Amino acid sequence: MTTAILTLTLISMFLVVYVYIGYPLVLLLLSKLKKAKPRQQDENHMPSVSLMVSCYNEIDVIHEKLANALALDYPKDKLNIVVISDGSDDGTDEAAKQYADQGIKLIRQEGRLGKTSAINMAMAECQSEIVVFSDANAMYQADAIKKLVRNFKDDAIGYVVGAALYTDGKENSAAASEDLYWQYEIALKTMESNLHSVVGGDGAIYAIRSNLYIPLDAKDINDFVNPMQIIQQGYSGLFEPEAICLEETAGNFEKEYKRKQRIVNRSFRGLMKVKSVLNPFKFGFFSFEVISHKLLRWFQPVFLAIFAVGSVYLAFAGIGIFKYITALGVAFLWLAQIGYLRSHRQHISTAFFVPYYFIMVNFYSLLGVLTALRGNIQVTWSTPRSSNGDVVRLSAAKKTVLLVFNLITFGALYYLFQ
Repeated sequence: MTTAILTLTLISMFLVVYVYIGYPLVLLLLSKLKKAKPRQQDENHMPSVSLMVSCYNEIDVIHEKLANALALDYPKDKLNIVVISDGSDDGTDEAAKQYADQGIKLIRQEGRLGKTSAINMAMAECQSEIVVFSDANAMYQADAIKKLVRNFKDDAIGYVVGAALYTDGKENSAAASEDLYWQYEIALKTMESNLHSVVGGDGAIYAIRSNLYIPLDAKDINDFVNPMQIIQQGYSGLFEPEAICLEETAGNFEKEYKRKQRIVNRSFRGLMKVKSVLNPFKFGFFSFEVISHKLLRWFQPVFLAIFAVGSVYLAFAGIGIFKYITALGVAFLWLAQIGYLRSHRQHISTAFFVPYYFIMVNFYSLLGVLTALRGNIQVTWSTPRSSNGDVVRLSAAKKTVLLVFNLITFGALYYLFQ
């Protein structure tokens, strides 16, 4: 019994360490051993482009976004700006119509059917060689589109993902946690791109060859399923760090977690639709990237739970090293608890918000996977700017749970180390 639990615990521990540390190290090592594939960039390559801006009730930012789009450094006769509205009812559409005389087109989807359905509608009318997908709150640097499309000189490239950077990463701890995570993601994207292809797109800034677009199901998350379909067609995808857009985080822990849940919910379902990309015999190194970067990460909560329970069992079974592992795990949970209790503050210590962010992101990722497995897919979305953040309020039940948890963990540690 103990041997079986030890084996399962060690496997789970390996998977936890591999996903967050091992995989980046493998990419780094391979990047050192293998020269980055040469890029056939051409600064003078300027095909026709459609910039598609997806919106749902974005009146707060739509004027700024369209002014930003009109100021892009790209030939005006080759750039079409399209606002795609998913049944907005806050004046977004009326605001977009004000720019009609400057060449901006509004495509409105009646009812609220979701971003993907709206994109399908817009793509059916697209005549441009390249399509750039964007969100309303993503402000592009002037040369962003030039930096994206220069890579399409290479006929093997099917999609190019730009770098979305946060402007408010130091304004509060919630933003800082998301910014820290995103810097980690950018490092992975860079190495993946150099070795094969970046895994997935970014709804804020990514471009595709329009002839490679395959109409998606309304439940598909377009910036993940669409790139996977392009890989299936035999093309590769690049990360272009010089194609930059700026945006703000949700600015609130609760909003960020719910956003993560929605993304994982739709992405997991999407991967099951294009699951052939998981076959290494067909897609080689890219399959390794998808499994390591996405699939195993989405199941981290399961591995973490097995590792935690197994460690506690083995600690009480008298295996010394697991006593210290358990103690470190409990300390991590205590730090996360403090982060939770202080999460309504603008600034809290990194020692508190990183554990809290880590645990909650994994918890909501698990919820995303479970709801996807039940067939409950979140099709529509709301901008996180549309509602105020929740303030942590401890009910009597929550206070009781925390008190019991602290007493049990303190008592367990006392017993183990007495």
